[in-house]
Amino acid sequence: MNVAIVGSGPAGLYVAEELARQRPGVRIDVFDALPTPYGLVRSGVAPDHLSTKNVTRAFDRTFDREHVRFLGNVTLGTDVSYDELKAAYDVVVLSIGANIDRRLGIPGEHLEQVYGAAAFVGWYNGHPDCRNVIASLEGKALAVLGNGNVALDIVRIVAKTADELSESDISRHAAAVLERSTITDLYLIGRRGPVEASFTSTELAELGELGRCDIIVDPSQLPDGIGPHIGEKEIKAKERNVEILRDYAKRELGTKPVRIHFLFCAAPQAVIGEDRVRGLLLERTRIVERGRAELTGERFELPVDVVVTAIGYHTKPPTGVPFDETRGVIANDEGFVEPGVYVAGWSKHGPKGVIGTNRTDAKQLVGRIVSDFDRSPDRVTKPGGDSIDALLRERKVRVVDFDAWRRIARAEQARARNGKPSEKFTDVAEMLDAAFMGN
Repeated sequence: MNVAIVGSGPAGLYVAEELARQRPGVRIDVFDALPTPYGLVRSGVAPDHLSTKNVTRAFDRTFDREHVRFLGNVTLGTDVSYDELKAAYDVVVLSIGANIDRRLGIPGEHLEQVYGAAAFVGWYNGHPDCRNVIASLEGKALAVLGNGNVALDIVRIVAKTADELSESDISRHAAAVLERSTITDLYLIGRRGPVEASFTSTELAELGELGRCDIIVDPSQLPDGIGPHIGEKEIKAKERNVEILRDYAKRELGTKPVRIHFLFCAAPQAVIGEDRVRGLLLERTRIVERGRAELTGERFELPVDVVVTAIGYHTKPPTGVPFDETRGVIANDEGFVEPGVYVAGWSKHGPKGVIGTNRTDAKQLVGRIVSDFDRSPDRVTKPGGDSIDALLRERKVRVVDFDAWRRIARAEQARARNGKPSEKFTDVAEMLDAAFMGN
């Protein structure tokens, strides 16, 4: 079996490992548009969560397998087409993620200093497409719209001191902007209540460890109980979140220079401003059946200078790939797209789950792939990677293999200063120079 996996993040790499485990000898080519592998582990996991990024060691072992190749700096739809991949490989697995920010759909979201979470997170993580997204963080107040872990990551990174970030792998340009930032008040705003928030308790508790921050929670917004709409498996986690918030609400406010405000049951109605953000128009909500938020008609304004939307993402598929506009994912039936083509990860089911979730999903998907392949009555093995290699040479694409990626990684480590594990390249040309140094 010759397999192409498009996207080298956790979803694609867990599929590669499971395929190699189930079918020794399967030939797997893993493509990525960037010269660097690992997807959101590199550009999405918060720079101060280095232990989470250690999962790359397992992915390295996958690439060390004899018949697994990395082909970085190859863009599907530009350097090679979807139809060309289908013609070359017996199986194509699309794991391209979901990196397009969902829009609020309210007036004013086009204003300067309104950012999507994908762009904001990519900026401080050194993604080449986001290097120049933010030049400064001016003003006094920043609001993050969303009640998930990404929202927590954003306020935590903005709230940390330079010393607290010194051993992270935050990109140099972002660290410089954050050090100059004048932001003193950070708002976490959710349409629903604390029970419905999708924080994990570990990340929620991390905020309490920040050195220069007071955390402000209105105790009147905290419920007495969890409610019947929460499933049995989630009850303990929800109870723990409310317990942490209750602890924050009891803390005495000191004289710390930065404040993190939790604001629940508030739905954004407009971003206020003419040329740039001056505030948010919010409407209070109440929680009704099944945890749904219902507007109350009570509106108020919150003066803020920066708005970050962390309300989810959708996929942007290459030309020719079937797309489900309603769900914002590649059209699929439990991972099956069309004969010989499958989808994994966020581009399959939307942005949910953690890195490890992809391992379970991969086992299920590979079971389907192997079963379909074995049952195909008219199966003819396709030429595989050799034909794509010839196309890429003809088109003069500078393909980064895994050895070349390791040269990039060593160069990034050599650039690091003052205890940082690495200093990422944020320009593709610089990555390619490091990849092909001496060649």
